[in-house]
Parts: sequence; structure tokens; C-alpha cells
Amino acid sequence: MLMAVFQIFFFFFFLLCVPIARSSHSSPAAVFNFGDSNSDTGCLVDAGIETVHPPYGYLFFGKPSGRYCDGRLVIDFLMDAMAMPFLTPYLDSIGLPNFRKGCNYAAAGSTVLPPTFTSVSPFSLNIQVNQFLHFKARVLELRAAKGGKKFDKYLPAEDDFKKGLYMFNIGQNDLNRAFYNQTLDQVIPFIPSILAEFETGVQRVYEQGARNFWIHNTGPLGCLAQNLVRFGTDPSKLDEFGCISSHNQAAKLFNLQLHALSKQLQARYTDASVTYVDVHTIKLNLIANYSQLGFEQPIMACCGYGGPPFNFDNTFRCGSTKTVNGTVVTVGRCNDSSKYVSWDGIHYSEAANKYVSSQILTGKYSDPPFSPHKMPYLVNRKL
Repeated sequence: MLMAVFQIFFFFFFLLCVPIARSSHSSPAAVFNFGDSNSDTGCLVDAGIETVHPPYGYLFFGKPSGRYCDGRLVIDFLMDAMAMPFLTPYLDSIGLPNFRKGCNYAAAGSTVLPPTFTSVSPFSLNIQVNQFLHFKARVLELRAAKGGKKFDKYLPAEDDFKKGLYMFNIGQNDLNRAFYNQTLDQVIPFIPSILAEFETGVQRVYEQGARNFWIHNTGPLGCLAQNLVRFGTDPSKLDEFGCISSHNQAAKLFNLQLHALSKQLQARYTDASVTYVDVHTIKLNLIANYSQLGFEQPIMACCGYGGPPFNFDNTFRCGSTKTVNGTVVTVGRCNDSSKYVSWDGIHYSEAANKYVSSQILTGKYSDPPFSPHKMPYLVNRKL
């Protein structure tokens, strides 16, 4: 009996005193991200196309950071999990922007397909890839020139472009834009053209030596307050979660085809790693089980105007100011954004982004799936 007690004591002593083994993988040499507002860390704002006002950024940065969120995005949490600094936006030109660990080309409102005259952002995927090509060429030119050593602290090394991680999170705006003047039956045949353009973008990056790809699918579009205000007035068109059935069906079909494309890329690029990440399922689980996960509002915006059920007015968005009935009104936020899945009716709150990130890091929503302790790069799980 005494021996058994001693063995149990020694076992727990061992667990407490011996450090938990971490993955033997180091963080990636650099990260290069392509996307829309879900991962934009400041590009559209730096381009001077839009301005975000308080209370954006209040929760973590203490002020607007160029992100369409109250704080951090999914990509910020993933960078933190890889023990890397937040990505600098490509168009950040003030001060001393540091691109040593990568660059972010994502811009809010961006689409996979070329922009139209009604597009918010001119930075479609093709343009973002062009920016990457220019960035890479300029970096190699500067580092090869006399005195190039001085850029070691600010720019990636040549080998970092091959060893880096390339993340894609774009496509949501293509589907959203299509629904403004088309029905679901018209949107569905439109999806292959989006994916053909997406494939071209990935191929161009691959031809530049990229070998590590992360491809995020799109979330449940029908659960965004922005869409519900415009398309969700007929209860018969809503699903069991109160989301627009047609929009969510289009997102699912898009994701199915994106997944199939990712499998094709996995087979084609035998010398590369291509990981498909099912963000849609994570976000839909969050909306379906919001109360069990500590949230109080699954769809209504924290920062918005109009009150329940959506608190969203497309002409009077979060942080904007205008005169209403002779009174100057600025759109403010709720008391506690951590209780809301939606920050502004279009984008998720930091609390929701943290949950999404934590689920991504489990590895079970990826194809191929991975163990958190075996996945290259994701070695510093603090979520």
C-alpha cells in the first residue's frame, strides 16, 4: 500500500516538475497573408480608401488599428500562437514598418474576382498577388545591393519566401456582392469562376517558390446582420438559427468546391503542404451554441444603430457620426463586446475571433487534420 501511494505521489510530482514537451517545429520563417476584412490589419485604411473611427480597436489596441474589430482578428491570434509578431500591412508606409516576419496584403472589401465600379476595395486577389511579387522582387533587390545587410532587421531573407507560410482567406465578398442582384439559382453557377481565379492566384504564388499553404473557407454569410437587414425580412427564408438560408447554402456550396480544389492542389503540389481549414463549421457552431460558450447575442451587432433585433443600419455604421432629428449622433458600442459574436454587424468581435482561433488550433477542422503538438508552426498555444 505504501509503495502504491509513493508511486502515485511520484507520478504527480513528475507532471508538476517536468516541463510539458513542446513541438520540435520552429515558427515559420515568415507569413504572407491574402484576404479581405476578416484578416485585414490595416491595408484599406493605409490606402486612404476608408477610415475607421473609435470605438474600433478599443478593447486591445486602445484605439483604431486599421482592423474592422473591437480588438484582435483570427490572424492575430494565429500569429501569437506561432510566437510571431502581428503582420504589418503591405501599405503601411509611415514610421519604420517591419516586414521581417512577413507581410499582409489582405484589404477589407476585397474579392477574388476583379473589382467592379461598385467595389469597396480595388485590391482583388490578383492585385494582392501582384503586390506580393513586387514586394519579393524589391526585397531581393535591396538585400542583394551593397549595404543590404542593414535590412536584416526589417525584411525577409531570400530563403524565407520558400520556407514561409502562405495564408488565403478570401471569397466572402464575391458571394455577398453576387446576391445584391442575383438569386441563389444564379449565384451557384457563378461559384466556379471565383474558384478558377482563386486557383490562378495560388498557382502564381506557388511558382514563386511558396510551399506551405493554409486555405480558410468562408463563414455563414446568412448570419451577418448586414445581410439579414436587407434579405432576412421574410421569416420563411430563414433557417433554424435565424440566418438566411440562401446565403448559407451558397457559402456551403462554395466551401465544398473550395475543399475539392484544395484536394486537387494537395495532389498536384507533391512537394508542398496544402491545408484546408473549415472556418464555416466553427462559426456556425458558435452561433448555434452561443449561450453555452458564454455569449449573449449570436447575431445582433454590439456597435451599431437601430436597436434589436440586428442593431445595424448600412447608412449609419459603427463609429460614424451624423445628425438625426436635429441631434448629432455618433454610433457607439454595447457595454461588453465580449458577450457579442458580432462586433459591427459585418465582422466578428475579438471574443468570437478568439474562440474561432482556439478551434482552428485543435486541428480537427483542417484537412489534413493535425495534432496541436505535431502541427508545424503552431507551437505556442496560449488560447
